[in-house]
Amino acid sequence: MPDSKTEWRLYNAQIAAGSAIIHGSVHIRNGQIHAVEATGAAPPHAGSAELPSPDGRRHCPAIDADGGWLLPGFIDIHCHGGLGGDFMDASDTSYEQITRFHAAHGTTAMLATTVTASKPAIDKVLAAAASFRQEGSSKGARLLGAHLEGPFISPRWPGAQNPAYIAEPNTEWLKQWTAEYPDLIRIVTLAPEQPGASELIRFLKEKGIVASCGHTDASYDVITEAANSGLQHAVHTFNAMRGLHHREPGTAGAVLTLDDISTEVIADGHHVHAGAIRLLLRCKPLNKVILITDAISAAGLGDGSYELGGLPLSVKDGVARLQKDGSLAGSTLTMLSAFRFVIEHCGLSPLEASRLASANPALLLGMEEHLGTIASGKSADLVLLNRQLEHQATWVNGELAG
Repeated sequence: MPDSKTEWRLYNAQIAAGSAIIHGSVHIRNGQIHAVEATGAAPPHAGSAELPSPDGRRHCPAIDADGGWLLPGFIDIHCHGGLGGDFMDASDTSYEQITRFHAAHGTTAMLATTVTASKPAIDKVLAAAASFRQEGSSKGARLLGAHLEGPFISPRWPGAQNPAYIAEPNTEWLKQWTAEYPDLIRIVTLAPEQPGASELIRFLKEKGIVASCGHTDASYDVITEAANSGLQHAVHTFNAMRGLHHREPGTAGAVLTLDDISTEVIADGHHVHAGAIRLLLRCKPLNKVILITDAISAAGLGDGSYELGGLPLSVKDGVARLQKDGSLAGSTLTMLSAFRFVIEHCGLSPLEASRLASANPALLLGMEEHLGTIASGKSADLVLLNRQLEHQATWVNGELAG
């Protein structure tokens, strides 16, 4: 298949192009989308493997999508690892494993997500992520930056995070990290009820970093106040947070009812019931719901014994749980599986599911001008599925990945 060093076209595809599905072709030039055309099947002339370029002056290699789905590449803003690699390893080898594994399942961009750990351990992850983002992966998803999930969380809702490293929100740490690694940290997850959280949320807002609630015991009123100060997002909604009660709506109730807060959901059928995802979709504006994997190093490796943040866990039938108490411990999910789940079990169309997997995370990160949709001038980050929504190919910046 062609790469970014050649000009090429993909035709006879059902293209998720903004707010509509069109049957047509996409023309790629120099790693960018040059044109999107509604051309129907548009077979190559005389059975050749080439099609005219849009200006009609030359021919370029062509791929027949055979009526399959061409989608903007998936953007995973909450992923810990895959295929044996963990972002906490802070090594190029692990990062290459992770980004290539997820690219093979349609992910074209992602955030290196930490767990609750010591400051020196997080220092190493940020240094490694900054270096890897600069150098890039040869065949993997692009690394957009880092998501700090902890250590500023509630000891009442640690989930699969190591409670030994939970710390109160510390703005000085963020000042140091943002000075050393400008534009690297994209999301910080914290418990808004913890001392120092309000100051940190305001600092994050000033820096253009997404302040997110998660692993939190915050009440409805605390979340509302935090939203007024700059809280924008909620990680793995319904999981590791104070739940909905009719007399105290809790964190979940606030997230459901405050339109300005975007929400992640782990759509694997284990973390959140399909009915609860449908509830989320009814409560939130569609552009505020984001699919994530929360994948750990065990993703892609099958059942067995693993660890997360130094805590032993077991994977059985694809479900990861801590050995000490059975708590869910991340997932073995891919973005493609999450995409298919919300179509098959939650009533979304492929176009709507594509928004949750691509356009919405790009919007949250402020990268919608370059990523998240298929349009002229945007990066050629694409995933091709067949008519049965099975993976066929992934391109990052116009190059085959995975």
